[in-house]
Amino acid sequence: QVQLVESGGGLVQAGGSLRLSCAAPGRTFRNYNMGWFRQAPGKEREFVAAIGWSIGTTYYADSVKDRFTISRDNAKNSVYLQMNSLKPEDTGVYYCAASPGSVVMIAQGWEYWGQGTQVTVST
Repeated sequence: QVQLVESGGGLVQAGGSLRLSCAAPGRTFRNYNMGWFRQAPGKEREFVAAIGWSIGTTYYADSVKDRFTISRDNAKNSVYLQMNSLKPEDTGVYYCAASPGSVVMIAQGWEYWGQGTQVTVST
């Protein structure tokens, strides 16, 4: 069982930045792909970004490309999401996810999830 704990969410004005963190206390996930998803009220959970376990290949949704950066620190069992130039449409609960195997961009393809952290971007 992999327990994931997100932090770093909050309220920010449009154009601002936030950095989300996800940790797996007491468990190494160096052999897991790590990803971030988000869910806005009334909408399905959508893929945001992912980073592969082997060589660290990164994947991004078109809506966040060039604004968000995913990174990982295996020594700290942590993955990060740096979010810049935030827009009101980035508002939602952000979830960290982990899974072995290949990276997929649908929520159903991920095995472990955190509880989520709220990100609110005001106009």
